[in-house]
Amino acid sequence: MQTFTKVSSSSVPATQEIAVHLLGQTLWLKPEDITCLEGEGNYTFIYTCRGKRYLVSKTLKNLTEHLDKSFLRVHKSYMINTDYIAERIDDDRIIRMSCGKEVAVSRRKTKEISDILDSFDTRISA
Repeated sequence: MQTFTKVSSSSVPATQEIAVHLLGQTLWLKPEDITCLEGEGNYTFIYTCRGKRYLVSKTLKNLTEHLDKSFLRVHKSYMINTDYIAERIDDDRIIRMSCGKEVAVSRRKTKEISDILDSFDTRISA
């Protein structure tokens, strides 16, 4: 298993690939290939930049430990990779990802998420 370390002086664990078991084989997903995650109880759907969707038997909270700072929790059931945001819709209540998945933003987090995404836009624009 390949490990990606964060550039940080804190004692945060290294970012790791996520194992997905598929047809008797193990597929390793790099966090930078993941566009978003959708939690459903003890299971999580992982959406990739290649348009694939994988189901893993881990909670969204558990998978959060394997992800870096480019991931943002926007809802109790959704986490997005800010590198793959394609569009912000309906006053930032919905975020469309580059893989086509539309992710709902929780009402309580709308202002906070909007401010965070606005700061990303400011940094990126030339």
